[in-house]
Amino acid sequence: MNEAAAATGIRSEPTAADLDTLSLQLGRPVRDVVEIPARCRCGNPLVASTAPRLSNGIPFPTTFYLTHPTLTAAASRQEAAGVMAEMSQRLAEDEELAASYRGAHEHYLAERERIRVKSGTDLVEEIGHVTAGGMPDRVKCLHALLGHSLAAGAGLNPLGDETLELIADEWTLQSCTCQQAWDHEAEVPTKDLSRHVRRLES
Repeated sequence: MNEAAAATGIRSEPTAADLDTLSLQLGRPVRDVVEIPARCRCGNPLVASTAPRLSNGIPFPTTFYLTHPTLTAAASRQEAAGVMAEMSQRLAEDEELAASYRGAHEHYLAERERIRVKSGTDLVEEIGHVTAGGMPDRVKCLHALLGHSLAAGAGLNPLGDETLELIADEWTLQSCTCQQAWDHEAEVPTKDLSRHVRRLES
C-alpha cells in the first residue's frame, strides 16, 4: 500500500493557521517563525524554522525547533533511555560518523544564516559557531537533531536520522497522530510563560 508521507526538507511560509497550531502544540505563543520546513502527512507543522534572535532580543540557536507533541515526547523517551551517551561514544570512535555529523553542523550554520537573512535579523554574534543538539562533537539534545533531520530531509544529519528510526514504534513519516497529540479545541495561548520570558521579566 502506497501511503502518503510527511513532507520533509521543504520550505513553506507559515500561515496564520500554522502559527495557531504551533502555539497549541507548544502550549505557548509561538515566536518568530520564519518557515515551516517539515509537515505531517496531514499538513500540520512538525518543525518551525525560527529566527536566530527572538523579537524580545534573546539569541535563539535552535533554528529548527521540533514542535509536534508526539515527536517531542518520543525523543524525550529515547533521551531517558540513555541514547545520547551511546551516540556520543560512537562519535568518539567512528571517524566516518563524526565527519558526517560535522557536515550536519556546517549545514545547520548555513541554514541559520539563510534564515537570519530572510528574517531581516542582524548578526547574532553570541551564537556565531554554535548550532544545536551538541553538534559537532557530542549529542546533548535529540529533539534538536530530529528537528534538523526532518527540516533538512534524510541523509544530512546521521544521528537525527537514527533518532527518527528509533521512534518508529511511535511515529513514522507515514503516520499521523495529530488528532490525539494536542487539544485542537483549546483556546490558542496568548501569554508566554517560557523560561526565556520569565528570565527577561525577573
